[in-house]
Parts: sequence; structure tokens; C-alpha cells
Amino acid sequence: QRKPPSILTIGEINRLMDQPQGDDPKAIRDRAMLELLYGTGIKVSELINLDVEDLDVNDEKIKCHSSNKERIINVGNRALSYLKLYLEEGRNQLVRSKGEKSLFVNFHGRRMTRQGFWKIIKQYKEMANIDKEITPHTLRHSFAVHLMDNGADIRAVQKILGHSDLSTTQIYSQIQSEMKKQSCVKSHPKLS
Repeated sequence: QRKPPSILTIGEINRLMDQPQGDDPKAIRDRAMLELLYGTGIKVSELINLDVEDLDVNDEKIKCHSSNKERIINVGNRALSYLKLYLEEGRNQLVRSKGEKSLFVNFHGRRMTRQGFWKIIKQYKEMANIDKEITPHTLRHSFAVHLMDNGADIRAVQKILGHSDLSTTQIYSQIQSEMKKQSCVKSHPKLS
């Protein structure tokens, strides 16, 4: 049986998001990536495979490509504001070639890699003093559980995440139930 994925609390998400500080291109890029990943629940592979043309700022959507699938995903105001800032003030300073189409680029001006993004997550996790094991996929899992905690229907979450099978999405219901159970145990004087 697989170990359930690690889920961050809202407080931990906020601490993680607050770590990229300043107005240098790296901080602007990192905040935009974190906000987009958590704000949409897209996969890390979808994030790093985004091209500039996949972002429609006016329509507030992104087009994600993953294993022969294409999904159009709404982008919330918060993530969109960081994406706009990145496009206006960060990306142009990082890109080295006019022909570079990647939305998120590294210091070499080329497409961000999974390993590069993993290092970014690890760095900010340490800075935020989060003790849990975090992978880039942790933000996707946290996004799904937080949606359900706030009343989203499991089928809506399935559609947003792009799961073809509902059983894949049901893991989040189980995590949500376990988290509620643990919260009750901690809160009840006779159970803790």
C-alpha cells in the first residue's frame, strides 16, 4: 500500500509562498511558479513545459500539455498577478535568446527543469522552517485537499486535476477524512 502524500496546511503554504523575497528576476520567477502550481493544481511537468504562448493573460487561462492531453485551466487573480509581474520584470532578464519560447527559464536562459524546480522547492521549504517532506507534487496534493476542505465536489476536483479515473481523486477524500480525525483527537481532552 502506498504512503499517503504529504499535505501542507494553509499556514505552511503561506510561509512557503512568502519565501521568494525581493524584486530580482529569480525571486519574481520563483513566486510566479509557486503561485501558479498551487493556484491551479497543475503537475510539475505541465508547469515546466509551459510556453509563453500557452498563457492567455486576458482570458486568464493556461493551456497545459501532458502525455497527449491538452487542458485549458483557469488562473486565479493571485497567480495571474505574479505571472504578469514575471513577464514584465523577470523573464526578460533571464532569457538569453530571443527565440526562447519557454515560460519559465533558469539562469542559463533555457527551460526550467524538474531537478531545478525541485531544488527551488527544497530551498524555500528550509527557509520556511517546514518539517514535512515536500516535493513539487506536494503543492498539487495540497491544492486538491484544500479545494475539498472548502466544499469543492470530488468530481469537480477530478476535472480540475485532469484525472481520467475518479478512484485517483478519491485519495484526497481519504486524506481529508484522516486529517479531520487527527484534528478531533488533538482537540478532545479524552482522546489525546
